[in-house]
Amino acid sequence: FTPELMKKLEEKGVRFGYVTLHVGLGTFRPVSVEKVEEHIMHSEHYEMPKETADLILETKAKGGRVIAVGTTSCRTLEAVATEHDGKLVAADGYTDIFIYPGYQFKVLDGLVTNFHLPYSTQLMMVAAFGGYETIMNAYKIAKEEGYRFGTYGDAMLIL
Repeated sequence: FTPELMKKLEEKGVRFGYVTLHVGLGTFRPVSVEKVEEHIMHSEHYEMPKETADLILETKAKGGRVIAVGTTSCRTLEAVATEHDGKLVAADGYTDIFIYPGYQFKVLDGLVTNFHLPYSTQLMMVAAFGGYETIMNAYKIAKEEGYRFGTYGDAMLIL
């Protein structure tokens, strides 16, 4: 998201809110257990400022969409809502939330993210959001088309 892209989006009425999640190496540790429920996510510190919580609540109240940029932002928003009975509030805490298929999203309407590597927690989160079959089909096409995977790879928008 370059300054030029953000300016163009703002001109179209897109508003930006910011969150912080201090990402540790455990986020990138592949899932190696047979039962996904047995994978242990490490704890990470997050910060949800009041301005961002208020912006999201206002956007939802007006019928707008909340689109997270990155799985880290998604994880922060969903962690705050999970830890506060489904409500978004200003919060500063720790989360070990692990989002995988079957998870019921509380905040997001869309997600911009990279194409993630196999067995990663990020890929499981994307499959939970976009639907397993849809995401696996997108990945099949991405491989056929030569898309780049990983942190500095190509990106997708899931609505």
